[in-house]
Amino acid sequence: MAELEIGQRCDAERCGQLDFLPFVCDGCSRVFCLAHRSRDSHGCPEVTIESIGGGGGGPSEGSTQHPCTYTGCSGKELVEVLCPFCKKHFCLRHRHQPDHECDQLEAPKQRMAATQQLVKEIVDSKKSAPPNKVRKGAKNAETAAKVALMKLKLHAQGDKSLPQAERIYFQVYLPTGGKDKSKAMFFCKKWSIGKVVDYAASIASLKNDNNKAAAKKLRVCHAESGAALPMDGCIDQCLSTAENPLYNGGNIIIEYLDNECDKIEDPSLYLS
Repeated sequence: MAELEIGQRCDAERCGQLDFLPFVCDGCSRVFCLAHRSRDSHGCPEVTIESIGGGGGGPSEGSTQHPCTYTGCSGKELVEVLCPFCKKHFCLRHRHQPDHECDQLEAPKQRMAATQQLVKEIVDSKKSAPPNKVRKGAKNAETAAKVALMKLKLHAQGDKSLPQAERIYFQVYLPTGGKDKSKAMFFCKKWSIGKVVDYAASIASLKNDNNKAAAKKLRVCHAESGAALPMDGCIDQCLSTAENPLYNGGNIIIEYLDNECDKIEDPSLYLS
């Protein structure tokens, strides 16, 4: 959307300031901003002999004073201060539209209202679009995992013989009621979830009856959704899945679940 440029730019050398109510020099008839409105400040070539002489304390005979046209004001200026909307001259005090009750004041208001309406329509269209909450949550989890990864690498427990390129690090939150709340661990990316469970249980000294049919099973659960990961799935697959992926440096939960249960109802209880 093109920008609206209201006003004129100062003709003073190396200035070019955009002024909404510029000054017109009564000597050289060029346009200047407030800082360069006097003849001396812009080096006016039409400086009168009286002004050059520097005599006296008031305006010279060669200068013209422009009276303010605002009703009841007796102010005068040495240079014209024209309102670009109503084309009338005013003193510095009444140079802005609201100050001299400009009869053309509605014109800029209408332009501003049109711009505001356009902005409102754009904002409303953004609000009406359905938010992608899943993607936003995934992005936050990924960022948090990257921040935590460096810290995990310093004290994580795991198989030291694993090559660095094959290691995957997690903050593992342990079953409720145990001595430890969580432990930092690393595993091999190529391991199955079942092997991750067995290895984590050995590090954390957890009772593991996964080979008994009637017993509760240790399961790895997603730290945000609470969903139990498939035991025959591979860690690599869980890292690349589109929905609820795992992240290197992220969190996982290990908990005892009944055979018919496939998720933790409130995973936030482990992370708090």
